[in-house]
Amino acid sequence: MTLVLAASTGALAAAATAFLAVFVAELPDKTMFATLVLTTRFRSPLAVWTGVAAAFAVHVTIAAAFGKLLSNLPQRPVDAVVAVLFAVGAVLLWRSADEDPEEDEDVGDAHGFGGIAARSFGLILVAELGDLTQLTTAGLAARSGQALAVGVGALLALWAVAGIGVTAGQQLLRWLPLATVRRIAAGIFVLLAIVTAVQAVRG
Repeated sequence: MTLVLAASTGALAAAATAFLAVFVAELPDKTMFATLVLTTRFRSPLAVWTGVAAAFAVHVTIAAAFGKLLSNLPQRPVDAVVAVLFAVGAVLLWRSADEDPEEDEDVGDAHGFGGIAARSFGLILVAELGDLTQLTTAGLAARSGQALAVGVGALLALWAVAGIGVTAGQQLLRWLPLATVRRIAAGIFVLLAIVTAVQAVRG
């Protein structure tokens, strides 16, 4: 019974960490703005969200599986690699703070729920390949050894961001400047990098 409770607590902690890290990284990312553009273009929030959510599911599955493979390696080198990934993510987020997110997106034409969802799926699938949040998910899965829990947490975070993108993204950015959101995310990634690096040194 104690082992079951410990395993459940570890899984919940891994899922919560993944949700927080992925949510704050993805919120100011280009994907949310692509989702906004798709919704504006096609006037079908549910179809856009369905396609985006499906693309995220594919990416999280790949990332969690890769992280599971990494978790079978010795812990010290894995922690070192993950710390580097977090540090790189922090730098990328900080540098992107002053970038203009409102670049034109080539969304093309689509008709009907299925067509809009498919177009949204394809755009996000390509845009997110090798993206920061995918690397983050893989890193967290490797570090925690809880690939399924991390995958669930990351996927819920990505779906939440997609939901914000199709409903209230513009309003959110009226309350909080994009640059501020990105810098907060960068700070969280720096903290994660430091914690992981310390664990790598301690072994």
